[in-house]
Amino acid sequence: MLFLVFKLGNDRYALDASRVVEVVPLLSLKQMPQAPPGFAGIFNYRGKPVPALDLCQLTLGRPSREQLSTRIIILAYTGKSGANHLLGLIAENATEMLRKQESDFMDPGISLPNAPYLGPVLMEKDGAIQRIFEQQLLSESTQSTVFEQTAAVFA
Repeated sequence: MLFLVFKLGNDRYALDASRVVEVVPLLSLKQMPQAPPGFAGIFNYRGKPVPALDLCQLTLGRPSREQLSTRIIILAYTGKSGANHLLGLIAENATEMLRKQESDFMDPGISLPNAPYLGPVLMEKDGAIQRIFEQQLLSESTQSTVFEQTAAVFA
């Protein structure tokens, strides 16, 4: 299985690369009034409005640093209603790919109810890499708010 590796602060995380549509440089974003915490705004991707979630803001309480390696990871996101959307994830150092078996990742031994998107960990010589389950990043009410507001801005 192929994973896209990125950093949040000093820690490394991985996303299933099969869900990634494209990785693009950090673009300028239009702010979304009354957006939920962690949302940086929206951007135009091939004529479509796409909401962008800042993973550092969501997890660490600070915006991602604007570096050459900070990217927007565009995902194919299937909402709880079954509707398909594009979702941008802003992440630092999003430049590495990793091929591992899903079974190489192990249960971390702790469950965080406020962070259901944090998955198992891969123990490497350079430190642990934790898997992110992107489908768990947004609650159902947040999905409705964000995807409805995004459509309204470009309507």
